[in-house]
Amino acid sequence: MGRNQLRGPARVLVVIDQPLANLVALTLNHGKYETHIAPDVKTARAELERWRPHLLLVDLDARDAEELQLIGQRVANRRIPTIVFSVRGDLKTKLAAFDKGADDIIAVPFVPEELVARTLALMRRSYGDDVAFIPVIKIGGLQVDLLNQKVKVGKRRPVLTPMEQALLYLLASNPGQTLGREEILGALWGADYIAGSNVVDRHVRNLRLKLRDDWRKPRFIGTVAGKGYRFLPTA
Repeated sequence: MGRNQLRGPARVLVVIDQPLANLVALTLNHGKYETHIAPDVKTARAELERWRPHLLLVDLDARDAEELQLIGQRVANRRIPTIVFSVRGDLKTKLAAFDKGADDIIAVPFVPEELVARTLALMRRSYGDDVAFIPVIKIGGLQVDLLNQKVKVGKRRPVLTPMEQALLYLLASNPGQTLGREEILGALWGADYIAGSNVVDRHVRNLRLKLRDDWRKPRFIGTVAGKGYRFLPTA
């Protein structure tokens, strides 16, 4: 592939189901990217031809087999570097993904820093250019430092664990939308966790403590009784 082909923000096409697609898009704000989410294969194919992305992110576990055919696509005689996502982390799945033309595979669940590192590395290998890394981004009323795993809340800078950071990104990437506990569990911990586990509630509680976010009068994370949690878009 030719070198030094990047002009302006690198274009990334995301073909992944929600709410994971929004989490991926928010995480990519840590690089100089322009991100489009394709809700279906038809839209993805049109975007490939019209928009000509520099990078393609595809769900390997998609129920629609046509999505798998997007891996390793060529547009205007240029092969598009591709990262695939899968909840299956076994060797057979990984080998099959590479055989289909994937350049890299990310196991779901993942933490934001892993996605950022892998996309930056693949872009460098593919184009010979470095995509600018943006360590600090704003999420609502928060400033998140991915490199140091800290979040600025007023004058405080509490340190978040990788999973707390992933939880914050998942909620914040779907502002105002209620995410059920099972939905959060599947996105961040994977299908192997027992349904009904209180792991989501425990991590939300810990995250709120670090943000000093009172659940009775929340600024960032609201509780939807009997359903789950949502990130408050006006925070």
